[in-house]
Amino acid sequence: MSFEDLDVWKRSARLSATLYQQTKDLRDFGFRDQLTRSGLSIPSNIAEGYERDSDAEIARFLTYSKGSAGELRTQILIGIEAGYLNKELALVWADEAKQLGRMLGALIQRHRNK
Repeated sequence: MSFEDLDVWKRSARLSATLYQQTKDLRDFGFRDQLTRSGLSIPSNIAEGYERDSDAEIARFLTYSKGSAGELRTQILIGIEAGYLNKELALVWADEAKQLGRMLGALIQRHRNK
């Protein structure tokens, strides 16, 4: 299976693109960079894992991706508190990151159990 066929990759890539689009005018460049990098890390690590040779390697990179989903949720919630992000929109992103984490958790277990 190719990573491009995975719903979790499609959704995470879409979220990453949305983060870039919606935060392009954010003046705190450090925060914006950290937010977009953690968002980009999710689909990137999925892709890297699926380009590896073993289920153990796939599971390892999916674990990195899951960690990035948690990191992204944290940054979104802090962005709301700091007044950087529109609360309504950012909560949608945070929920999507949480769902991606759950999807990744299930996928990790699948590859670990092979």
